Amino acid sequence: MLFLKSTSVTKAPGIYEVDVAAKPPGKTFGIFMATDPDNPPNAVLTALAELGFQNTFQQSYTHKDKGKVLDLHFQKNGTDLFNGWKSEECSANLAAIDTLFGNFGIQITPRVMTLAEAYA
Repeated sequence: MLFLKSTSVTKAPGIYEVDVAAKPPGKTFGIFMATDPDNPPNAVLTALAELGFQNTFQQSYTHKDKGKVLDLHFQKNGTDLFNGWKSEECSANLAAIDTLFGNFGIQITPRVMTLAEAYA
């Protein structure tokens, strides 16, 4: 989900990049983070768990600039069909995500993925 340009700059301690995105039609968002495995953002990870987000994927790799990266994906089940979010859940969850990352100085811009991106 993330195109990480560099590991020389972080958005917050231990976080290189954050993407909040949903597959079309765009009501249930996931959180995709590129983190520093040697300096994990434990406070953010704890706060995500407290909000009910579960880690669904993680993968380590070495970036082309030789920095270590741990990609993490999080999702939270809702009460709509297929564990999706209802409109009220979407509004509340996006507000909570915005507040959580805002507390760490990270501005979030939720987006809906393209079909090609979502089902690649």
